[in-house]
Amino acid sequence: MRLKKNRLFWIVAPIAVALDQLTKYWIVQTIAYKQTIPLLPGVFHFTYVSNTGAAFSLLTGKVDLLRWLSLAASLALVAFAYFEPNWNRWEKLGWGLILGGAIGNGIDRFRLGYVVDFLDFRLINFAVFNVADSFISIGIVCLLISSFQKTPSQNRRLR
Repeated sequence: MRLKKNRLFWIVAPIAVALDQLTKYWIVQTIAYKQTIPLLPGVFHFTYVSNTGAAFSLLTGKVDLLRWLSLAASLALVAFAYFEPNWNRWEKLGWGLILGGAIGNGIDRFRLGYVVDFLDFRLINFAVFNVADSFISIGIVCLLISSFQKTPSQNRRLR
């Protein structure tokens, strides 16, 4: 069965979606919109905001476009994992986290018309983000680690 070959991918993605959706549900149920709760004052806060755009509020207000882009990206990743040869551990983990993050934010876009953001690192004046965004970023790091582990002969064969 094809699902066995990238098992870690198929395990990580739904766990990432569940963790993302649970944390967003908890924030929405716990604090008021635009309320902030300092965990480390001036450094890290929970701040409940909505984002109708993509990362760093790019494409703000383009909700329909972002809905369909997130769905298309998620379906493409599923097809990629299903048909792609066996990935190494870092690739399985990376692609699984990216898929989980894309689905988590996609659920928000289809259900709410915006993405729930709440992780607020004020020390570096970073944009407020969420667990799905974190998973996507961590997934990219995993893919970078994987790319550094490949030998030059492996890279030549992939071209």
